[in-house]
Amino acid sequence: MRGSEFADLRAFATIVAYGTFARAAVQLSVSPSALSQTIRGLEARLGVRLLNRTTRSVSVTDAGSRLYARLKPVLEELEAAVADVNDLRERPAGTLRLTSSRVGAERFLAPILGPFHRAYPDIVLDTTVDDVVRDIVAEGYDAGIRLGEMISDDMVAIKLGGSLRQVAVATPEYLARHGVPQHPRDLLDHACINWRWTETGRIYHWEFQEPGGDWFSVAVKGPIIVTDRSMVLAAALQGVGIALWLEDRILPYVKDGRLVPILEEWSGAFPGFFLCYPKQRHTPLPLRVFTDFMRATYG
Repeated sequence: MRGSEFADLRAFATIVAYGTFARAAVQLSVSPSALSQTIRGLEARLGVRLLNRTTRSVSVTDAGSRLYARLKPVLEELEAAVADVNDLRERPAGTLRLTSSRVGAERFLAPILGPFHRAYPDIVLDTTVDDVVRDIVAEGYDAGIRLGEMISDDMVAIKLGGSLRQVAVATPEYLARHGVPQHPRDLLDHACINWRWTETGRIYHWEFQEPGGDWFSVAVKGPIIVTDRSMVLAAALQGVGIALWLEDRILPYVKDGRLVPILEEWSGAFPGFFLCYPKQRHTPLPLRVFTDFMRATYG
């Protein structure tokens, strides 16, 4: 087999694994048009169509499915063999692609950037920070930092830090004018500062827990909707209405009297953040040393 043929087969397998030319192109560090040309050449040499392509989707033909079923274990074995050799390097090296929410990155990534770089100068942390719940496998990430409730069962999860609570707050002036809610559903009669999920466009429903009981949500309304949680706090401090945010974030403003916590007995604790990555037979060395570093720092 010529070297180019192996590369073409790997390109085909990557498209099938990631579901789209665009995602596969990112993983292979090529343009989608170049990848499409590669697959056309491979199909021409084999004399059979492997993929059915439209502008929006890719599906695998019967011939493509058969080829992929034979290729997948071979490519996995080759990658494991290369990884074994890389493990013998004196210093771990390579690129580690990470995805994290803004809060997760601020809490757990930002503090370790310097120490991790000094410990492993040959590892590049390629990090995407936003509030989109990304498909770690499909989008070619090695690991992610996210809340426990957003981690699927097929992922390895490492706890980072302790449990969290969200607490509703408002300025003393707002509560003096509009009254203090006694039950979360009383929020329906108040101006609340809403947050919208970037990924889906859906407005977040505020979550509360019955004292010692079940969780429930309330679809509050108000004059402001934002996609950045820092804006929620800014609006609350300016007296726009009631905000719901992490307890440690609002604590400094509670201590100096600018914000007043409400409905605290309804504010249950939840597990918080985890570092997660796909279960795999061989964990690449850069990922292994990164997870060990995070576990030692926050475990």
